[in-house]
Amino acid sequence: MQSGKHIFPSLISVLLLSLVIIVSCLNKKEKVANDNEYSGSESCIECHPKFYELWSTSHHGLAMQPITKAFIAEKITLGQDDIFMENAHYSAVAEDSLLFIQERKENSEIKKYEVLWALGGKNVYYFLTPWEGGRLQTLPLAYNVNTKQWYNNPASAIRHFPNRTQEDEALSWTDMQYTFNTSCYSCHVSQLHNNFDLTKNTYQTHWKEVGINCETCHGPSGEHVRVCKQAKEGTVPEDLKIIMTSKFTADQHNWSCAPCHAKMTPITESYMPGDNYYNNYDLTTLENLDFYPDGRDLGENYTFTSWNMSECAISGQMHCVTCHTSSGRYRFKSDINAEANKACASCHADKAEHVHQHSHHPMAEQSPRCIDCHMPMTMFGHMNRTDHSMRPPMPSATIKFGSPNACNMCHTDKSPQWADKQVRSWHKDDYQAETLAAGSLIDEARNSQWKQIDRMFQAITSNQYGDIFTNSLIRLLINFEGDKKFPVLVAAANHASPLIRSSAVNGMLGNRSSEVKTALLKAAQDSIRLVRLAAASSLSVFPHSDFSATELALVEKVNQEYENSLVTRPDAWSAHYNLGNHYQNMGQTDKALAAYETALKVHPEAFMPLVNSSFLYSMTGNATKAEEYLKKALQLEPKNEAANLNYALLMAEINKMEESEKAFRKVLEINKANTTALYNLSVLVSKRDMQEALQLSKQAMQLAPDEPKFGYTYAFFLNQQQKSSEAVGILNSILKKQPDHFNSVYLLASIYLQSGNKAKARQVYEQALKSVGNNQQAAAQLQQAINQLAGM
Repeated sequence: MQSGKHIFPSLISVLLLSLVIIVSCLNKKEKVANDNEYSGSESCIECHPKFYELWSTSHHGLAMQPITKAFIAEKITLGQDDIFMENAHYSAVAEDSLLFIQERKENSEIKKYEVLWALGGKNVYYFLTPWEGGRLQTLPLAYNVNTKQWYNNPASAIRHFPNRTQEDEALSWTDMQYTFNTSCYSCHVSQLHNNFDLTKNTYQTHWKEVGINCETCHGPSGEHVRVCKQAKEGTVPEDLKIIMTSKFTADQHNWSCAPCHAKMTPITESYMPGDNYYNNYDLTTLENLDFYPDGRDLGENYTFTSWNMSECAISGQMHCVTCHTSSGRYRFKSDINAEANKACASCHADKAEHVHQHSHHPMAEQSPRCIDCHMPMTMFGHMNRTDHSMRPPMPSATIKFGSPNACNMCHTDKSPQWADKQVRSWHKDDYQAETLAAGSLIDEARNSQWKQIDRMFQAITSNQYGDIFTNSLIRLLINFEGDKKFPVLVAAANHASPLIRSSAVNGMLGNRSSEVKTALLKAAQDSIRLVRLAAASSLSVFPHSDFSATELALVEKVNQEYENSLVTRPDAWSAHYNLGNHYQNMGQTDKALAAYETALKVHPEAFMPLVNSSFLYSMTGNATKAEEYLKKALQLEPKNEAANLNYALLMAEINKMEESEKAFRKVLEINKANTTALYNLSVLVSKRDMQEALQLSKQAMQLAPDEPKFGYTYAFFLNQQQKSSEAVGILNSILKKQPDHFNSVYLLASIYLQSGNKAKARQVYEQALKSVGNNQQAAAQLQQAINQLAGM
C-alpha cells in the first residue's frame, strides 16, 4: 500500500514541467485478445497437483482472500481496544461470518463498514470495503500478523526523513491513494479489468481470480490445456502453447517478478511475462526520498531497485528464482543456518567454509546467517523487508545518513561508532568508502548543493558506482540550472542501460541545441519503449520547422506512442497531469488546460495540476484564474516551494508587491538556496534596503555561479554603492565564462566610462563583438557603441 504525503516541494526555480513519478503499486493486466484464453488455476490441478497445492497455500495464491467465518476464526484476533484516529474511534467486530470495521464518533451514531476482502497475510492484512463509484476502499485499521495486533494503517506509513525540516503526514484513510482500484489491485488479483469510466469517474472492476495465479507468470493456458488433453497418453506436445519460465534468462526471471516487486511507473496497460521490463515500466531510484542517500530502504520500495545494486544480480549469476520458488517461498530453510547459507555457498564457497573467520562471529546455533549481515531486515508500515542490495554492513553510512546497518540491528545496545570501529579493525581495505562517496553525492544533489558538480559529472560518465547511483544522479540534475550538464547527458544517452538512457534523454527537456536534437532523434529510434517515450517528451519543445520531413515523421510517431502511454491509467490523475505537461511543452495551451482539468476531475485535491494550470492562466493573461488556482494549491500544500514561488511571481506581475515579497520570503523559509527567490527578492527590496539587496543577490550568485544574471545583478548593486572595483571583478569573471552576456558587457563598459577610461570601454565592446556569432542585431548595437566612443 502507498501512503504518506508524497508531494514534496520541488527544487526547480521555475514551474515544474517534468514528469511526476506515479506512486502506485502497478498496472499488470495480461495482454490477450480474448479473456476466455485464461482457463484459471483449477485447470492446472489435473496435471500439476503438487504445484497447485504449493501455489494455492502460498502468499501468492492467498494475496487476496474473501472474508469468511473460517478466516475470522483462524486468521485474526478480535476484542482489542478501540483505536482513535481522524476524530473517531475504530475497532474490528464480527457478526457470525461477517467482519466489520466499526467507526464511533463523539455524539453520533455508530457506523459499520463491512469488510469484503483481506489483502496480504505474510506480515499484514489490509481490509477492503465497498465504496462509492464501484470502488473498494482500504479501511483504516490493519492487522499485524506477527504481533496479532490491530493498528492505525495510515499512521504506519508516515516517512521519517532524516535531516528534513518538512515532516511527512498521514493521509486520511478515505484518500484515493487508499482506493484498491487505483493502487493495489494487480498485485493481489489476476486477469484484472479495471473498467474505469472517465466521464462518470466510476469503476466496474472485475477479475478472473483472486491471488496471483499460475497464468500471471505462464500466460493464458487455454491452448495449453487443449493441446495437452488432445495429446496421446504418455506423450508431451512439442509445442506446449504456454510460456515456459524454465527457459527464461536471468533477466527474464527478474523482469517477471519486478512488476509486483518494484517501485515504478507503468508505461503500458499490459505486461507479458518474459518481456523486457523497460518496455512496460519505469523504475524509481534514489532520487526518491523513500531511499536513504546510500540506497538503503527508508519507505516502501518493493525490492527491485536495491536488487539492481547487488553485485550478485549484476553478474547475472543470480536471479529471483535462485532463492525463491515461483510461488514466493524460500528455497532454503531460512531458520536453519547451514541450510540458509546454501543460497550463498555456490558462489562463495571460500567464505561459506570459513563462516567464523569471515563473519567474525563464533559458530553457534544462533550465529549469524549470511543474510543477517548482507540482507538485514527492516520494517516499514508493519511490513518486514530484507535489503536485496546484499552489501556488507556499513556503520559509517548510519553515522552519515541515518540509514540502518546490520551490526546495530543485532547489537542494539551499541552505537554505530562502535560498530564502525569493529568492521574497520577486521578489514584493511575501506570497503565503506565507495558507498559513502556515492551517497554523499546523492545527498548533495537532493539538496541542490552543487559544489561537487564536476565530481557528479565524473561519477555519471564513469558509472563507477553502478547503474542505480548513476541513474539517480542524472535524474537529480533536473534541479541543476547550468548548461554544462547537457554534454554529460548526451553522452549518457548512449549508455548500455535503457534506464540510464531514458533518464538522460528526459533530462534534456528544454534544451534545443543541435547536439541534443541529434541525441533525441537517435533515442526516438531506440529498441526499448521507455527510451523512446523519454525522447518524445524532450522533443516536444522543438518546433516542427526544426525537422526534416523524415525527422518529423519519426517525431510524430514517438509522440503518438508517448501520448498513448500517458493514459494507460486513465484513473490516475497524474496520467492526465503528465499529458497536460506534454501539451504545454508543445505550446498547445488549450489542450494542456483541458488535461489538467481532467486530472482535477479525477482527483480534486491533486496539487500539481493546480500549480501548472495557474501558470498557464497567468501566461494567457487570466491573472484572476491564476491567483484562484494558486490559492487552492497553497491551501493543500502551504509549505510547497514551487507554489509559493509561482504565487510570488504572479503577485509581482499584477503589482501586489507586499504579497509578492511575503511569498518570496516564504520560499526562502522552505529552501534558503532557491536562487530565483533570492534574485527577485533582491530586486524588490533594493529600492528601500540596498544592504539586504546586496546580500540576497550575492547569495544567488554564489549558489549558481554559472547563471550570469545573478552575478550581473550583484555587480549592478555594488556599482550603485560606489563599489565599482568589486563590480568590475565580478563582471570580468562573468564575461570570461560567457562573453556574449551583453548586460554585463554594457554595465562593465559604462563603469569604465564613468571612471574616464574610454580605452577599456572600447576593449570591452570589441571583445564582445567577437562573440556575437550570427546575432546581427547585437553586432550592430556593439558597433554603434564603438562608433560613439570614437566620436567622443
